[in-house]
Amino acid sequence: MQIRVTKADGSSEPYLHTKVLGTLHRALAGAEMEWLDAAEMLAEAVTLYLYQQPQPDELTTDGIHQMILSVLCGAGFEGAAEALQAHRLNRRLQRHRVEVLDSDRSGWDKSRIAADLTRRYRIDRLLARTIAGTVEEKILRLGLTHIRRTLIRYLVTADMEALLEADRQLAAAEQECDALWK
Repeated sequence: MQIRVTKADGSSEPYLHTKVLGTLHRALAGAEMEWLDAAEMLAEAVTLYLYQQPQPDELTTDGIHQMILSVLCGAGFEGAAEALQAHRLNRRLQRHRVEVLDSDRSGWDKSRIAADLTRRYRIDRLLARTIAGTVEEKILRLGLTHIRRTLIRYLVTADMEALLEADRQLAAAEQECDALWK
Protein backbone atom coordinates (compact mmCIF):
# COMPACT_ATOMS: atom_id res chain seq x y z
CA MET A 1 0.00 0.00 0.00
CA GLN A 2 1.36 3.41 -0.99
CA ILE A 3 0.25 6.28 1.22
CA ARG A 4 -0.66 9.50 -0.59
CA VAL A 5 -0.16 12.97 0.88
CA THR A 6 -2.24 16.00 -0.06
CA LYS A 7 -0.03 19.05 -0.51
CA ALA A 8 -0.96 22.64 0.40
CA ASP A 9 -1.82 23.39 -3.25
CA GLY A 10 -4.31 20.50 -3.33
CA SER A 11 -2.11 18.16 -5.36
CA SER A 12 -1.24 14.67 -4.15
CA GLU A 13 2.04 12.79 -4.07
CA PRO A 14 3.38 9.58 -2.53
CA TYR A 15 4.45 9.65 1.11
CA LEU A 16 8.24 9.74 1.33
CA HIS A 17 9.95 8.55 4.49
CA THR A 18 13.07 10.48 3.48
CA LYS A 19 11.18 13.80 3.63
CA VAL A 20 10.15 13.06 7.23
CA LEU A 21 13.73 12.07 8.04
CA GLY A 22 15.08 15.27 6.49
CA THR A 23 12.56 17.39 8.37
CA LEU A 24 13.44 15.76 11.68
CA HIS A 25 17.15 16.11 11.03
CA ARG A 26 16.76 19.81 10.14
CA ALA A 27 14.63 20.34 13.27
CA LEU A 28 17.26 18.79 15.51
CA ALA A 29 20.01 20.72 13.71
CA GLY A 30 17.95 23.92 14.09
CA ALA A 31 18.01 23.33 17.82
CA GLU A 32 21.79 22.84 17.52
CA MET A 33 21.58 19.08 17.98
CA GLU A 34 23.34 16.83 15.51
CA TRP A 35 21.60 13.58 16.30
CA LEU A 36 21.05 11.80 13.02
CA ASP A 37 20.40 8.53 14.88
CA ALA A 38 17.58 10.16 16.84
CA ALA A 39 16.14 11.64 13.64
CA GLU A 40 16.23 8.20 11.99
CA MET A 41 14.46 6.53 14.92
CA LEU A 42 11.79 9.23 15.12
CA ALA A 43 11.21 9.09 11.35
CA GLU A 44 10.81 5.31 11.59
CA ALA A 45 8.21 5.83 14.33
CA VAL A 46 6.19 8.23 12.16
CA THR A 47 6.36 5.99 9.09
CA LEU A 48 5.52 2.84 11.06
CA TYR A 49 2.56 4.60 12.67
CA LEU A 50 1.23 5.73 9.29
CA TYR A 51 1.55 2.31 7.68
CA GLN A 52 -0.09 0.53 10.61
CA GLN A 53 -3.17 2.76 10.48
CA PRO A 54 -6.19 1.79 8.47
CA GLN A 55 -6.26 3.68 5.19
CA PRO A 56 -6.25 7.34 6.30
CA ASP A 57 -9.15 9.46 5.05
CA GLU A 58 -6.88 12.31 4.10
CA LEU A 59 -3.24 12.66 4.99
CA THR A 60 -1.98 16.20 4.50
CA THR A 61 1.38 17.88 4.83
CA ASP A 62 -0.06 19.77 7.82
CA GLY A 63 -1.06 16.47 9.43
CA ILE A 64 2.42 15.04 8.94
CA HIS A 65 3.92 18.25 10.33
CA GLN A 66 1.75 17.90 13.46
CA MET A 67 2.87 14.27 13.86
CA ILE A 68 6.51 15.32 13.61
CA LEU A 69 5.98 18.02 16.24
CA SER A 70 4.25 15.50 18.53
CA VAL A 71 7.03 12.94 18.11
CA LEU A 72 9.70 15.55 18.84
CA CYS A 73 7.91 16.78 21.98
CA GLY A 74 7.15 13.22 23.12
CA ALA A 75 10.83 12.30 22.78
CA GLY A 76 11.92 15.30 24.83
CA PHE A 77 13.06 17.50 21.95
CA GLU A 78 10.78 20.48 22.64
CA GLY A 79 13.47 22.90 21.47
CA ALA A 80 13.67 21.13 18.13
CA ALA A 81 9.88 21.23 17.80
CA GLU A 82 9.91 24.97 18.47
CA ALA A 83 12.73 25.47 15.95
CA LEU A 84 10.79 23.49 13.32
CA GLN A 85 7.61 25.44 13.94
CA ALA A 86 9.49 28.76 13.77
CA HIS A 87 11.17 27.66 10.51
CA ARG A 88 7.83 26.70 8.96
CA LEU A 89 6.19 29.99 9.92
CA ASN A 90 9.20 31.94 8.65
CA ARG A 91 9.03 30.12 5.28
CA ARG A 92 5.34 30.95 4.93
CA LEU A 93 6.07 34.61 5.63
CA GLN A 94 8.96 34.65 3.15
CA ARG A 95 6.79 33.07 0.43
CA HIS A 96 3.98 35.53 1.12
CA ARG A 97 6.33 38.52 0.81
CA VAL A 98 7.71 37.56 -2.62
CA GLU A 99 6.01 39.33 -5.49
CA VAL A 100 6.62 38.27 -9.09
CA LEU A 101 6.93 41.21 -11.49
CA ASP A 102 6.27 41.55 -15.19
CA SER A 103 3.12 42.52 -17.05
CA ASP A 104 1.06 41.59 -14.02
CA ARG A 105 2.01 41.33 -10.38
CA SER A 106 1.37 38.05 -8.64
CA GLY A 107 2.44 36.30 -5.47
CA TRP A 108 5.00 33.53 -5.32
CA ASP A 109 3.61 30.07 -6.06
CA LYS A 110 6.00 27.21 -6.75
CA SER A 111 3.12 24.93 -7.78
CA ARG A 112 2.72 27.10 -10.90
CA ILE A 113 6.31 26.30 -11.85
CA ALA A 114 5.74 22.58 -11.31
CA ALA A 115 2.51 22.64 -13.34
CA ASP A 116 4.21 24.55 -16.17
CA LEU A 117 7.10 22.06 -16.27
CA THR A 118 4.78 19.05 -16.43
CA ARG A 119 2.58 20.67 -19.08
CA ARG A 120 5.24 22.29 -21.24
CA TYR A 121 8.10 19.78 -21.00
CA ARG A 122 6.18 16.66 -19.92
CA ILE A 123 8.50 16.25 -16.94
CA ASP A 124 7.49 13.80 -14.23
CA ARG A 125 5.42 15.58 -11.58
CA LEU A 126 7.75 14.71 -8.68
CA LEU A 127 10.79 15.89 -10.62
CA ALA A 128 8.93 19.09 -11.54
CA ARG A 129 8.13 19.69 -7.84
CA THR A 130 11.80 19.11 -7.00
CA ILE A 131 12.89 21.67 -9.59
CA ALA A 132 10.30 24.17 -8.32
CA GLY A 133 11.51 23.55 -4.76
CA THR A 134 15.15 24.19 -5.61
CA VAL A 135 14.20 27.39 -7.41
CA GLU A 136 12.10 28.50 -4.45
CA GLU A 137 15.00 27.85 -2.10
CA LYS A 138 17.29 30.05 -4.19
CA ILE A 139 14.74 32.86 -4.41
CA LEU A 140 14.01 32.83 -0.69
CA ARG A 141 17.73 32.83 0.13
CA LEU A 142 18.15 35.92 -2.03
CA GLY A 143 15.81 37.69 0.38
CA LEU A 144 14.16 39.72 -2.37
CA THR A 145 10.56 40.82 -2.08
CA HIS A 146 10.21 41.61 -5.81
CA ILE A 147 11.54 39.30 -8.49
CA ARG A 148 11.18 39.35 -12.26
CA ARG A 149 9.65 36.44 -14.09
CA THR A 150 12.69 36.36 -16.41
CA LEU A 151 14.97 35.57 -13.46
CA ILE A 152 12.61 32.82 -12.37
CA ARG A 153 12.68 31.35 -15.91
CA TYR A 154 16.48 31.43 -15.90
CA LEU A 155 16.67 29.65 -12.53
CA VAL A 156 14.07 27.07 -13.59
CA THR A 157 15.94 26.35 -16.84
CA ALA A 158 19.29 26.00 -15.07
CA ASP A 159 17.92 23.72 -12.36
CA MET A 160 15.91 21.68 -14.86
CA GLU A 161 18.99 21.06 -17.00
CA ALA A 162 21.08 20.12 -13.96
CA LEU A 163 18.49 17.74 -12.50
CA LEU A 164 17.71 16.13 -15.87
CA GLU A 165 21.44 15.56 -16.42
CA ALA A 166 21.74 14.03 -12.94
CA ASP A 167 18.73 11.83 -13.75
CA ARG A 168 20.38 10.68 -16.99
CA GLN A 169 23.64 9.92 -15.17
CA LEU A 170 21.78 7.94 -12.53
CA ALA A 171 19.95 5.92 -15.20
CA ALA A 172 23.26 5.18 -16.94
CA ALA A 173 24.85 4.09 -13.66
CA GLU A 174 21.89 1.80 -12.95
CA GLN A 175 22.26 0.23 -16.40
CA GLU A 176 25.97 -0.37 -15.76
CA CYS A 177 25.18 -2.02 -12.43
CA ASP A 178 22.50 -4.18 -14.03
CA ALA A 179 24.96 -5.24 -16.75
CA LEU A 180 27.54 -6.22 -14.12
CA TRP A 181 25.10 -8.44 -12.25
CA LYS A 182 23.79 -10.30 -15.31
